Amino acid sequence: MGTGRIVTEGVDRHELRQIIAGLSEGVILVEPDQSIAYANAAALAMHGVETLDELGSTVDAYRARFSLRYRNHRAPENYPIERVVAGETFHDVVVEVTRADRPDCDFVHSLRSLVATDRDGAPSCLALILKDVSDQFEAEDRFERTFNANPAPALITRLADLRHVKVNHGFLEMTGYTREAVIGRSVYEVDVLANARNRDLAVSRLNEGGTIPQMEACLDLPDGGRRFVIVAGQPMEMGDEPCMLFTFADLELRRKAETALRQSEERFATSFRLTPIPTILVRADDFTVTGVNEAFGRVFGLGEDRVVGRSLDEAGLWVAHAQRAAFEAAVARDGSVLGVEVCLRHENGSSLDCMVSAERVTINDADFVLLVLQDITDRKHTERELFGAIEAVMADTSWFSRGLIEKLANLRRPGRESADGSAPNLTVRERQILNLICAGLDDDAIARKLGLSRNTVRNHGAALYRKLGVHRRTEALVWGRENGFPLHAAGS
Repeated sequence: MGTGRIVTEGVDRHELRQIIAGLSEGVILVEPDQSIAYANAAALAMHGVETLDELGSTVDAYRARFSLRYRNHRAPENYPIERVVAGETFHDVVVEVTRADRPDCDFVHSLRSLVATDRDGAPSCLALILKDVSDQFEAEDRFERTFNANPAPALITRLADLRHVKVNHGFLEMTGYTREAVIGRSVYEVDVLANARNRDLAVSRLNEGGTIPQMEACLDLPDGGRRFVIVAGQPMEMGDEPCMLFTFADLELRRKAETALRQSEERFATSFRLTPIPTILVRADDFTVTGVNEAFGRVFGLGEDRVVGRSLDEAGLWVAHAQRAAFEAAVARDGSVLGVEVCLRHENGSSLDCMVSAERVTINDADFVLLVLQDITDRKHTERELFGAIEAVMADTSWFSRGLIEKLANLRRPGRESADGSAPNLTVRERQILNLICAGLDDDAIARKLGLSRNTVRNHGAALYRKLGVHRRTEALVWGRENGFPLHAAGS
């Protein structure tokens, strides 16, 4: 059939029909007068009909029964069968065919024409040859829908001429290009390998039609800006054409996050270094010191060379091991500790009273603990001197005014509000004794007031001290004043 001289003097139309009847390709024979002379079984099946009458005995009848449109959804002015009658030669024309009486019955045909002439050059046989490519184009439609719906930026380039043939919404949104500015452009006009880290390898693989490994690139945008991406290329076929599927991962958000993280860490490092309060950074898992600030060295006399890389216990900072263990357990359990009084050691061996707070922090995806130490040695020394002075005169407390007692209590813990007067686990007698202590009475006066012996008062006082966690009368006095004692007049 490809010689152009299908019909010879020795072969009539009947024999021709026998030849083409069993072909897998569809064949429709038409006459110059636009009548349809014959269609083989394959051609009928490709239109969803069983007889020539259903197909249409003329070109006009065929047009009435079937609606055709090209793949770009444009209806043709002349049907391919009309172009055959006109003697036009064409090939690889793809059309969608739909039955007028059954819109749900549609096909995709790839068409070519065959115009055979006699020895005088006059057309002797006009044939439309059909191939059903419905499955192929259904698969392509599925791919097209998936490709367009994929949020990951992607672009398809034809290898024959290195021009972009498909682009999805993800790529357009990422770059700001319009579809018209991309489709039909060469890979060098809309350069997807611009500033690629290994551009030479990528271009070589593109020209060979081989896989392009992932690499960083920086795309030039239509607004003059740039976009950092990871690009990769995978060879594929679209129809029968070799193509390259480019996929992209947007690095812009990651770069912004990395920049923000770096700036945050720089601010943290600056604050850590310049804060006037001794500060230590340790690993959360083993409390190994990773950094100390200048204030730490100034207050404790320990430089980085003596502390960094060692635990605080190994560096000899803690005076009491039990206190250290309790502190570290509290940090591990709660994630933070606020204002705990501890005793730490100076480099010269002296002890410092300190208020320590700690908070777990994450740096570069690793867990650390930030410790802030406040030296309160001078304050504690002043308090001890004050309590010693109070104890020295407590042999006769009857001359202390209530106002003075309140002021002494405020010196102990300034700014603390009084409680509601309740003391858990105190007996009625212990509450009476605490009330009278806070009213300024000594043991003899309390014994007379309550009708008890002096020893009984002392025994109740000892039990009271244990429950309050104090060791001296002055501490019980201050505790009581801070918690609302005396509750009423001492004589009540």
